[in-house]
Amino acid sequence: MKKELHIFFTALMFYTRIPCPKNIDHNPDYLNKASRYFPVIGWIVGAVTFGVFSLFNYLMSPEIAVIFSMIASVLVTGAFHEDGFADVCDGFGGGWTKEKILVIMKDSAIGAYGAIGVVLLFLLKFKTLSDIVSHTDFLNTKSQILILLLFVSAHSLSRLAAISIVFTHEYSREDATSKSKPIAQNYTWREVVGAFFFGLVPLIILAYFQWQFLLVLVPVFLTRFFLARYFQKWIDGYTGDCLGATQQVCEVVFYISIIALWKFI
Repeated sequence: MKKELHIFFTALMFYTRIPCPKNIDHNPDYLNKASRYFPVIGWIVGAVTFGVFSLFNYLMSPEIAVIFSMIASVLVTGAFHEDGFADVCDGFGGGWTKEKILVIMKDSAIGAYGAIGVVLLFLLKFKTLSDIVSHTDFLNTKSQILILLLFVSAHSLSRLAAISIVFTHEYSREDATSKSKPIAQNYTWREVVGAFFFGLVPLIILAYFQWQFLLVLVPVFLTRFFLARYFQKWIDGYTGDCLGATQQVCEVVFYISIIALWKFI
C-alpha cells in the first residue's frame, strides 16, 4: 500500500501542480508505473473544474463560470497538456522530416501554428462546455451530478486515450532529453489494466443516467487511433508532447460527442 501511494503521488507530482509529500521525486521506475494512475489525475482535475464552475455559476453567468473552470484546469496541471498540444501544432505544422519535427517540438518558444491551435482549442472548449451546462438545469441535484460526471469522464477518458498510445507504440526520441521518456521504458499488465479501469469507471457510472453515453467511446478512440497513426507516419512513434496533444483533442471530442448525442437521445 505504501508503495502504491508513492506511485500515485509520483503521478500527481508529475502531471499536476498539486503539492505532494517531500519524499516524492521523479523516480524513473515509479514514474513508469504511475501511468496506471494517469486517468485518476483526470478525476481530480475534473472534480476541481466542476467545483470552480459550481462556485462561479452561483455568482455569475454560466459562460463566465465555464471560463473560470478552464482557468482552474490550466492552473492545476500547469498547462502541461496544452503546452504539448501547442508544440505538436508547431512541430507537425512547420516540420517536414522526423528530425525537424522533433527539433521544433523541443523548442520552448511557441510559434504561429501553436498559438493559433491553442486559441482554437480554447474556443472549442468554451463553446462546447457552455452548450453542455446550458442543456441542464443546474439547480437540480441530479443535473449537478450529471455535469460532475461529464467533467470527470472527459478528463479521465481523454487521459486514458493518451496513455494507451504508450502501450501500443514506440517512443520516438532516441536520446534521454525528455522528462517523459521514463513513462515509455517499460510497462506491465498492471499499468494497462489500471489505466483502463480508472479511465472507464466515471463513464460507466455516467451510463446509469443514459446508456447512450457509452457511445462517446467510439469517436474518442477513433480520434486516438488516427492521431497515433499520424504520429507513427511522421516520427515513427510518439513523444510526451504527442500524448499531451492527444489528451487535449480527445477531451474536446468528448464534449462534441456529448452534444451530438443529446440531439438524438
